[in-house]
Amino acid sequence: MAIAKRKTNLMTQGNIVKQILFFSIPLILGNLLQQLYSTVDSIIVGNFVGSNALAAVGSSTSLIYLLIAFSQGAATGAGVVVSQYLGAEDRKRTHDAVHTAVAISIILGLVLTVGGVFLSRQILIWMNTPKEVLGDSVTYLRIYSGGLLFNVVYNMASGILNAAGNSKRSLYYLGYASVTNIILDIVFINILGMGVEGAAIATDISQVVSCILAIGYLVKVNEPYKIKLKDIKLNKSTAGRIIKIGLPTGIQNMTISLSNVLVQSSVNQFGASAMAGFGAYMKIDGFNILPVLSFSMAITTFVGQNYGANKIDRVKKGMWITLAMGAVYTIITGILLLTFSTPLMRLFTNDPNVIEYGKLAMDYFCPFYILISCLQCLAGTVRGTGKSIPPMVVLLTSMCLFRIVWLQVVLPFFSTIDGIYVLYPVSWMVGLVLMVIYVWKGKWLVPHTVSWYSRDDYMTQKSLRILWRKQVFRLKWLNHQSKGQQTVSCLIWQWVYCCLQFSICHLIHIW
Repeated sequence: MAIAKRKTNLMTQGNIVKQILFFSIPLILGNLLQQLYSTVDSIIVGNFVGSNALAAVGSSTSLIYLLIAFSQGAATGAGVVVSQYLGAEDRKRTHDAVHTAVAISIILGLVLTVGGVFLSRQILIWMNTPKEVLGDSVTYLRIYSGGLLFNVVYNMASGILNAAGNSKRSLYYLGYASVTNIILDIVFINILGMGVEGAAIATDISQVVSCILAIGYLVKVNEPYKIKLKDIKLNKSTAGRIIKIGLPTGIQNMTISLSNVLVQSSVNQFGASAMAGFGAYMKIDGFNILPVLSFSMAITTFVGQNYGANKIDRVKKGMWITLAMGAVYTIITGILLLTFSTPLMRLFTNDPNVIEYGKLAMDYFCPFYILISCLQCLAGTVRGTGKSIPPMVVLLTSMCLFRIVWLQVVLPFFSTIDGIYVLYPVSWMVGLVLMVIYVWKGKWLVPHTVSWYSRDDYMTQKSLRILWRKQVFRLKWLNHQSKGQQTVSCLIWQWVYCCLQFSICHLIHIW
């Protein structure tokens, strides 16, 4: 039994601060190492290839996030389901959830790999990517997409490990992969002179390493979440529960990524220097914001296990503790980033124009990171109870719909890139206000029993099927009317409309 306790860390009893903090630290370090993949690519490319190549890698980042966003939602859904079944000590359902989750990740990974390889060029053209950057951007994105299957499967395996409280394993594997990536970047770019192509290949190989290590561990471990390769298949009822929880998060991630694509498209209009500066700072932003997302992931797992065990008081205490952790962290890092803005930007390039664009972004972002921290921690808390639609609605409204409206209506009144930068803290504030209202007034924290299927599940799927048919018809009709000349902006608008319509309709049943 001692071995089992080390490998399956249930957080249903004991010191809450210690449990959340110790669970978060490996997640933070692991996510930072994962962010290191693309950041190392940018640093080495910017210093050894040039600013145009740096712009190419930076402009591809939003599309990369778009490609993997939906799969991350599926991993979140699987993690919630697995954590709740572990908390309820239901071995059979845990087994079914783990193997169904892996099957889902394989299917999604194959679809995303094919889509990324074949659609990269067209999407980059839609994003107004300058001609001097387009060639390198397409090369980097296509090669990167070739390794997406391993990225998706690893993220799912990591979600399973995190759900079991075994977040240290993900850290170890990402550490090995990050070291591999750094070494290969130096060899391929600095020594062999392969440019952005070498950076993408290095990242793909490192993702293969982390995937093999994670799946290998899950195959060997003697725990309820052990993977048996012959049992990897879709269980209909289990897949339905994972999709019910993961689909809103997936739609949320994907739609927010789509809005980020539009933001990147707006940045591209200011030229290669703006692209490089914004892209470089977004790497720094990624490093700073990932610990916040790790806190959100930690509270989701903590709440999932305690909610599954019907320990409501621990859920509430965990929420407040996580909010405090996030607030302290973002205040400290915001001050540090503003203090050392110039040296940090010089890691990527010595071009003064690029540096100024990056520093300007810091001036707008850093004082307000506490807003996104509180928003993500509250969203993670609600998501851990299995109610993933309300956070989806809030995040879609603030980080997608609001941003799109801002870009279409407000941005034309700005003659500089400031209009794009100020959008971020304003959207964070909108999201936080909405999330606080739901946590305060919404019916999300009630005693329960973990069940297979409910009327809400049925209503969710029925509503989604109806609205999906309507949306497909709408897009076909619009495309016909415009003779195939639909812009990416219009298509995104239509997709966001469909998602929000579905979300709001379902929210009526649960609020």
